Amino acid sequence: MKERLPLSLEQIFQAPIRAVAVSVGPLTIGKYYRAVNSLLHYLQAAHPRVHQLSQLHRDPHILGWLRWMCEKEHPLSNITRLGYILCLRRLLAALEVDGLILRGDLPRRDQYLPRPLSPEDDALLDRRLRSGNDLLSNALLLIRSTGIRVGECVNLSDDCLRSLGQDKWALHVPLGKLHTERWVPVDEDTRKIFARILTLRSNALSFPLTPGGPLLPRPADIASRVYAALKKRLARTARQAGCSTHVTPHRLRHTYATEMLRAGVSLPALKELLGHKDIRMTLLYVQVTQIDLQREYARARERLARLHPMPPLPLVPSTKPLMKDGIQQITLSVASTCHLLEMYRRQLTNPVLRRTLTRLANRLSKVSAELRRLPASSN
Repeated sequence: MKERLPLSLEQIFQAPIRAVAVSVGPLTIGKYYRAVNSLLHYLQAAHPRVHQLSQLHRDPHILGWLRWMCEKEHPLSNITRLGYILCLRRLLAALEVDGLILRGDLPRRDQYLPRPLSPEDDALLDRRLRSGNDLLSNALLLIRSTGIRVGECVNLSDDCLRSLGQDKWALHVPLGKLHTERWVPVDEDTRKIFARILTLRSNALSFPLTPGGPLLPRPADIASRVYAALKKRLARTARQAGCSTHVTPHRLRHTYATEMLRAGVSLPALKELLGHKDIRMTLLYVQVTQIDLQREYARARERLARLHPMPPLPLVPSTKPLMKDGIQQITLSVASTCHLLEMYRRQLTNPVLRRTLTRLANRLSKVSAELRRLPASSN
C-alpha cells in the first residue's frame, strides 16, 4: 500500500481557513489567505527546509517573520501586521498549536485623528455625485447619508428599506463586520436615493436579478468587485469635483458621524447608528473642534440659566417712605444689584458686553463702599 505523504504547511492551513469561512465574509477570508501567504513567503526565503507544522517554532521562524514584516523593503503598517498576526493566531489555535504567537507580539494600533471631509469638500462631492445619475454614484450617496460601512452597503438586500409606521423609515443593515445587525433611520432624501438605486440597478449588469437579492447586483456573487468599483468611482468623482484631499468610502462614514454629532445626536445614540460595540471606537470617528466646544458650552449655559433663574431684586417699594434705617436699606439694595449684575455677566458670551458690565459693577462697588461709611441714621 502506497504511503501517504505528509501535508505541507499550505495544505494544513486550508482546513482552519475553511472552518473560519462559515462565520466571516469573503473580504475577511482574503485577509486569512494573505496572512498565511506572508508567512509562507518568508519561510520559503529564510527557512526553505521548514515544510511541516511540527518543524515550525517560535524562534527563529515566527520571530523572524515578525521582524521581516517590519524590516522588508516596503514595511507593512501596524494595522496590517496586527491583522496578519491575529489571523495566524486564530488559525494556529484551531490547529491546537500554542506558544508560537504571544500577546506581546501584537503591535499597537495607530491612533489616527478623525478624518471627516471639510464642509466645502463634502458639498463639492455631493453635487458631483448627484449630477451622475448612475448606480455607483447613488450607492455612494447612500453610504454618505446613512454612515454605513462600504461592506455593509455591498451586502444590503433590495428590501432593506422598511417602514416603521407614522412616516418613519429605517434601513436594515444585516450582519456585518462586528456580527451585529441594526436599523439606521433615514429621511426622505435617502428614500429617494434608495428608489433611484432600485430603478437603475436593473440596467447595471447584463444578467437577471433575483427578487430579494442584493441591492447592488454582482456577477457570481463576487462582492469584492462591487467594493473595488465603489472605491474607484469615489476617488475619480472626488478628483473631478475638485476636492482638496483624497476621499475613500470610509471617510464618508467619518463625515456622517461628525455631522450627526454637530446636529445634536448624543454619543450613545451615535454609537448605535454606526454599529459600534464600544463608545471609544465612536470617539475615533468624530471631530470636535474649538467651535463645537464653544457652541456646546453656550447651549449648556442657556439650559442652566433656565434651570436656575436669578432671584428678583429685593427693592424697597417706592410708595412707602424710607424707614429710619434707610441708609442700611439702600446699601442692601446696591449690594443686591451688584450680585445680580455679576450673575448676569457670567452668562454672557459677548466679550465686549462682559467688559462693559464689569466696569459698571466696579462703579456700584465703590458706591456701596461709600454708603457703608455713612452713619446709620440721618437724624
